Amino acid sequence: MQTDLVLRNIAKHIQLTPDEQAYFLALLKPKTLKRKEFLLEEGEVCRYSSFVTKGCLRSYTLNKNGDEHVLAFAPPDWWMADMYSFISQKPGTLFIEAMEPTEVLMLSKADQQQLYSDIPKFERFFRIIVENAFVSSQQRLLDNLSLTAQERFRNFCQKYPSLVTTLPRKQIASYIGVTPEFFSKMMKTV
Repeated sequence: MQTDLVLRNIAKHIQLTPDEQAYFLALLKPKTLKRKEFLLEEGEVCRYSSFVTKGCLRSYTLNKNGDEHVLAFAPPDWWMADMYSFISQKPGTLFIEAMEPTEVLMLSKADQQQLYSDIPKFERFFRIIVENAFVSSQQRLLDNLSLTAQERFRNFCQKYPSLVTTLPRKQIASYIGVTPEFFSKMMKTV
């Protein structure tokens, strides 16, 4: 279990004692996913937030025509969940899939709630994570309304520098909201 990475992630926002670190780590459930294996499927209740230690996850939804719309990627050192489902504990609308062999550390909703009681500073940590996700989501929505595809691609490169050369172009195209064909033409002019 790669615990150093998750502890460094937490240390960006809160400081834990060795006992608090041990308590937190004991709550995590490691899971290994094969390429294209689902961590969560549409219609399931999201019971865990997952921290990526190796590999990459993507979250996406399907429209009525079966077209994928990628919402986010989670390379190592990122958290991912279907936030609507995780918070409401209602069936979700997202698929969360491994883009490659991936390892995650999963924290259940119940254990997260217990953390809030036992180590209150975790409320601060997860509040910051959720606030950052909200800001990112709002900025992405505004970008999709006002920026060109090239500008959205530049933003993607800044947000996910480690993924620019490793992801299939089809996935990047979906994330920035263009067809794979348009993306290929655009890349010839960049």
